Amino acid sequence: MEIKVEKPSRERLEKMGVKDWPTWEAQPSTFPWSYDSTEVCYFVEGKVVVKTDDEQVEMGKGDLVTFPQGMNCEWTIIEKVRKHYKFNLLDASKL
Repeated sequence: MEIKVEKPSRERLEKMGVKDWPTWEAQPSTFPWSYDSTEVCYFVEGKVVVKTDDEQVEMGKGDLVTFPQGMNCEWTIIEKVRKHYKFNLLDASKL
């Protein structure tokens, strides 16, 4: 299981309808998280480090990130985060 981080174009974000997705915000903190389903999210602001047993990935403003179903991890929010998110998007790589 691996976290996928991309730098999408504005056109791709529009095609995906990211602005219409729900928004989540959080202040600096550290917490465990498990993904019951695949999540695709777009970071509007912030900086985060996500650690799994296999990797440590930094992400933040401007990143489109895919977290796979079944992944367990620890989030460390370095700077206040605001992101749009969607669960079970059919296939973000084709959008």
